[in-house]
Amino acid sequence: MKLTFKALASTALVAALAGCNEAPAPTATLAADAATGPAFTIRFDESLGTAPQDGRLLLLLSNTDRDEPRFLVDNSLDTQLIYGRNVADWSAGAEMLIDAAHIGFPINTLADLPPGRYFVQALLNRYKDFTLSNGKTVTLPPDQGEGQQWNRKPGNYYSEPAAMDITADGQYEILLDRQIAEIEPAPDTEFIKHVRMKSELLSEFWGEDVYLGAHVLLPKGFDAHPEARYPLMVFHGHFPSDFGAFRPEPPEADLEPVYSERFSMDGYNIIQQQEAHNNYLRWIADDFPRFLAIEIQHPTPYYDDSYAVNSESQGPYGDAINYELIPFIEEQFRGLGEGWARFTYGGSTGGWEAMATQMFYPDEFNGAFVACPDPIDFRAYLTMNIYEDENAYFYPSDFQSITRPGRRDYLGNVSSSIKDQNDLERVLGDRNRSGQQFDIWEATFSPMADDGYPADLWDPETGEIDPEIAAYWKENFDLSYILQRDWATLGPKLEGKLHIYTGDMDNYYLNNAVYLVEEFLENTTDPYYAGEVDYGDRAEHCWNGDQENGNHLSRLRYNWMYVPKILKRIEESAPSGADVSSWRY
Repeated sequence: MKLTFKALASTALVAALAGCNEAPAPTATLAADAATGPAFTIRFDESLGTAPQDGRLLLLLSNTDRDEPRFLVDNSLDTQLIYGRNVADWSAGAEMLIDAAHIGFPINTLADLPPGRYFVQALLNRYKDFTLSNGKTVTLPPDQGEGQQWNRKPGNYYSEPAAMDITADGQYEILLDRQIAEIEPAPDTEFIKHVRMKSELLSEFWGEDVYLGAHVLLPKGFDAHPEARYPLMVFHGHFPSDFGAFRPEPPEADLEPVYSERFSMDGYNIIQQQEAHNNYLRWIADDFPRFLAIEIQHPTPYYDDSYAVNSESQGPYGDAINYELIPFIEEQFRGLGEGWARFTYGGSTGGWEAMATQMFYPDEFNGAFVACPDPIDFRAYLTMNIYEDENAYFYPSDFQSITRPGRRDYLGNVSSSIKDQNDLERVLGDRNRSGQQFDIWEATFSPMADDGYPADLWDPETGEIDPEIAAYWKENFDLSYILQRDWATLGPKLEGKLHIYTGDMDNYYLNNAVYLVEEFLENTTDPYYAGEVDYGDRAEHCWNGDQENGNHLSRLRYNWMYVPKILKRIEESAPSGADVSSWRY
């Protein structure tokens, strides 16, 4: 990336604060009629279009040129700086101001920004209006094929990074004159097919056409065996650009090794390509059972996927996936189309989705392999109990202010707090529009507020928990509570179907909820759940049940590692007369 230095003279600031609906940053020191600190005047070029824009305007500052600032903001210890505000009916050429009145992360006001040289960039995450079936109108960032990534979303406006010498009272100008390009869809291959289907259920909810997608991995011999009908494996997880970890070609001979910070390993890109090729060799082996395996695309305006359940603010995604998309795929690719022949699995978000899918649609699936799931018991919602704790950000204390940890490593070293994570989300978007983790949990688990957006479980600024919203979460989405509440009728439908795996040092403390679920499952005998719960010793997120290999390998083997257990389950539970042979060629 080439960065250019711009020495910008101070200019008179004409921009008003139209469209800014946030309160000033809590610690900002404001003058009576103006904010202190540096100020940035931003406009977008007419070459990008002349239609007025709604959205979230973001200012990014970095003290390093290792990448564009828009790619350097996160909850790691190395995060750079971001500031944000809403804009409404913003016209080309008109000026918008970001200054100390607007919230930021991790320095929450520009008034406290240390003077110095920064690489500066601005970006507009563009919104549009959706008129929902209940008549409410919400203004949200539509997915554009990227999986709700604000810094990569096609169509978003941004500026070229520029080096600026920032002073305490300097005034600076930024021009948005670039637009993120469209994404090329993945091509079909011999084994991988891509489907896209209009959902009538979701289209009605959102008031416009909504499509679901899937990447379908076909078994070897699919065309040569037209008589065969296949079991289905549904891999849940974050937005996949294509079917992952599958590569007919061997690794590139001249591939330059890339270091993985996540796994502290050099050349991890080579390992990924080799594992993907190994998976291909497994898939085509003569003794490998023949399945359909799919990865689903179901992004929403709130996140990279819907969490695969019906919810008030996102609509009936659970029904759309299980009653529209899956039957569509099974009809097109000769699936067996019966519950005994369907299995679901995934990790993290996908782990929660796999468990919720098996529970909410118990007759439609014959087993769920639940790895490192998002909180499945809200008494252990990361490091809080939402039913008893009064504050999400701080531990109760008369005289101390100790923040709840949000992320740790396998030795317990904390790198971010729950407050840190939510502070970043507040900058990226208000009203649950950040596209990040806590906002999607609220978009999924919360009732809809009067304004059409998801109700907050807690006050985003103070962390004060709303017990009425917590009670709604409990009755509708606390998987542990629902298991216990409904076990008399649900238990018989889940016998032998729940398989849960997590590392006992999960980075996000997700193992704590698994302990609570295991306690219920293992101590309930009417009926006994007859599944398994397993833990990886000192394993981080996202351990998935492999006791022999590290997560750097097992995470690449999801589509193969549960096959022996799936076959055993089919042998034990397939109904009399079921087709257990046409797909075993």
